[in-house]
Amino acid sequence: MNTLATLKRGLRAGLETTWNLGKIIFPVTLIVGVLQHTIVLEWLIKLVRPFMSLFGLTGEAAIPLVLGNVLNLYAAIGAMLTLDLTVKQVFIIAMMLSFSHALLVESSIAAKVGVNIWFIAAIRIVLAAFSGWIIHLVWQGGNEQARYGFIQPSGEEISGSLSIIWNAVEQATLGIIQLAIIVIPLMIGIQWLKEKQWLAVFSRWMSPFTKMLGMKENTSTTLAAGILFGISFGAGVMLQAVKEDGVAKRDLYLAFIFLVTCHAVVEDTLIFIPLGISVWPLLLIRLTVAILMTMLTASIWNRLSLERKDVQYENKHSTF
Repeated sequence: MNTLATLKRGLRAGLETTWNLGKIIFPVTLIVGVLQHTIVLEWLIKLVRPFMSLFGLTGEAAIPLVLGNVLNLYAAIGAMLTLDLTVKQVFIIAMMLSFSHALLVESSIAAKVGVNIWFIAAIRIVLAAFSGWIIHLVWQGGNEQARYGFIQPSGEEISGSLSIIWNAVEQATLGIIQLAIIVIPLMIGIQWLKEKQWLAVFSRWMSPFTKMLGMKENTSTTLAAGILFGISFGAGVMLQAVKEDGVAKRDLYLAFIFLVTCHAVVEDTLIFIPLGISVWPLLLIRLTVAILMTMLTASIWNRLSLERKDVQYENKHSTF
C-alpha cells in the first residue's frame, strides 16, 4: 500500500467533506449568530415560557432551552449558570437538551446526508418534551439547590450592527476551522483503515449490534461515526459511507433515528459534569431510548414492507 497515495486520497476526501459541510454550517451559523442579538430569540423565549410548568421548570428555564436548540449546548449551559435551579430542574433541562440541541445545524447536516430535515427535527423535539415531562412526573426528589462546578458564564456583551455581524462571521469561521481540524485527520484515518481492510473488520465486529437494531452490516461505519463524533463532525464519515458503502435509505433512516437520540456520547455527556449532576443516567437513558426506538421502528418498517409486498402479490395474481 502506497502511504503517500493513501494520505493524498484521505486529504482530498477530508477537504471535499469540509467544503460540502461548510456550505451548510457557515451560513446557518452566521444567520443564527446575528439573530441571537435581535428580538428573534427573545420572541422564541416568550413563546416557550408558558409551557415550562409542564416540565416542572420556571419560566426562566426557557432561556437555556431556546439557546441550546437554536445555538448549542455551550450557550445553554452558560445560561443555566446564571439561574437559580434545583438539581431536578438542572437534570430535566440537561436531559431535554441531550435529545434536542443545535437543531438548525444538525438537522441541515442530516438533510445533506439524505434524511428528511423535518422528520429528524420532529423526533428530537418530541423526545425532549416527553423526557422532560416524564422525569418531572416520576422523580420526586432533587429539590435541593444545584451547586455548579468550575465553569462560569461569560459577561461579555456585543452591541452595534458591525460588531454583531463581525462576531457572527468569527463564530462561523471558527466553526469551519474546528470542523476541518477534526474532519480532515478523521477522513485520512478512515481512508488508511479502509485500505488496510481494518474497516471491514470493524464492520463485522459491529454487525451484531447493527443487526439487533434492524440494519445491515454496511451501516456500521455511519453509526459508529455519529455515536463517537456526533452528527456535525461525524457527518464526513457518514457522507462517505453512504456514497461508497451503498447504505440503503431504510438503514440510513434507522441509523439517524438512533443517532438523533444518542450521538457524540463522550462530549455531550461530559459537558454536563460542571452542572453538578450525575451524568450516567443521562447516558443510559439516551442509549436505552435510542436502542428501543430504533428496534421498534425497524420492526414496524419490516411489517409494513411485508404487508405491501403481500398486497402487490395478491393484486398481481388476482383474477377477475
